[in-house]
Amino acid sequence: MADAIPDFPFDRPTALEPPPRLAELREHCPVAHVRLPSGDVATVVTRYDDARAVMADPRFSRDLARDGAARLSTTEDGGLFNRRRAGATRIREGQGHLRWRRLLSGWFTLRKMDLWRPRVQAMTDDLLDAMLAKGPPGNLSAGLALPLPVRVICALVGAPAEDQDRFAHWSRVMLTLTRYTQEEVDQAYREFNGYVSDLIDRNRADPGDDLLSELTQISDAEDGRLSRDELVATVRALLLAGHETTSNMIAIMTAMLLADRSRYEDVVDDPGLVPGTVEEVLRLDSTLSVLGGLPRFCTEDVELSETTVPAGSTVIPHIPAANRDRVKFADPDRFDPRRENGAQHLTFGAGPHYCLGQPLARLELQVVLGTLTRRLPGLRLRDHPDQLRLRTGLIAGGLQDVWVTW
Repeated sequence: MADAIPDFPFDRPTALEPPPRLAELREHCPVAHVRLPSGDVATVVTRYDDARAVMADPRFSRDLARDGAARLSTTEDGGLFNRRRAGATRIREGQGHLRWRRLLSGWFTLRKMDLWRPRVQAMTDDLLDAMLAKGPPGNLSAGLALPLPVRVICALVGAPAEDQDRFAHWSRVMLTLTRYTQEEVDQAYREFNGYVSDLIDRNRADPGDDLLSELTQISDAEDGRLSRDELVATVRALLLAGHETTSNMIAIMTAMLLADRSRYEDVVDDPGLVPGTVEEVLRLDSTLSVLGGLPRFCTEDVELSETTVPAGSTVIPHIPAANRDRVKFADPDRFDPRRENGAQHLTFGAGPHYCLGQPLARLELQVVLGTLTRRLPGLRLRDHPDQLRLRTGLIAGGLQDVWVTW
């Protein structure tokens, strides 16, 4: 019966619409087998409670570098999540992960975000000024969505702003699904690790008011809280989570709102809708991750939706499907920035791996939306929404170029 297992990801009618197959599975087969691009089989769960359980239950491990775990990528090592990387194992789960989160959590508090808001606003205005100076139409992806988050990450870790293109390149290659070869992936890791090691040494000699300088001092204390390899892995995690996903979401947010301009116009008329609009975009987007969520390895038999998921299974909590579960969200396909429980979506995860940097991602999205609606109330898509295209070949999904006019 192996031939009956459907290929995954599923086809979709347009870039912004979710695959109809997801709704069918959520209703009739919420725990389903699928075949990944690597050829391996995984299990996808599509209901809210099941997806949340997979992300929060310690029986579902983030460590896919285990015998029997499904390979995600067509590269020899299976890609980012299948290969053991120096420093990554101890900060991935359990007490090591909790210790790691405590070291970083002070940098992502709401108070800290209030201090970052003027810097993010200045970066946003600077990029938008440059885009507007060229005149319409403008590529919002290249002009704003891609460079803004990597500028923020560079500032966060104390990396020179002129290195942002290198950061962006490494991020894309390390998140490959089918686009890059094993040799290209290995080279990206070597270059990135070497760059961060040099950056650590420079920051040690001349520490600044940035996260990497603080963590370098902790690593140098050699008290067991953070090794040098873990420090490099931390910068890698910040880059991949903070750059690719937020870059993609800025472009997705703009496209979703301009595809139905009444959503954009509502924010123009009432700036107080910015936070709620951002949450609905986060809830309803179906493009951010090609796989729908970060896979887990099931370490023992677990019951989900009256189905036994056996130990040794690789399980994908499909977040976009779960975020449209009518059991959790009334009229789930309707865009409602005033939705009372809209922020309870699973886009930033759940449980001990709930996204540490989500306050910063939300801040960037809110600043961008507030700036666009204030400065460009007549902003429109250059092309019909059906002409938008998905990025392919990477674990991080998102859209290709989003062209706008004003």
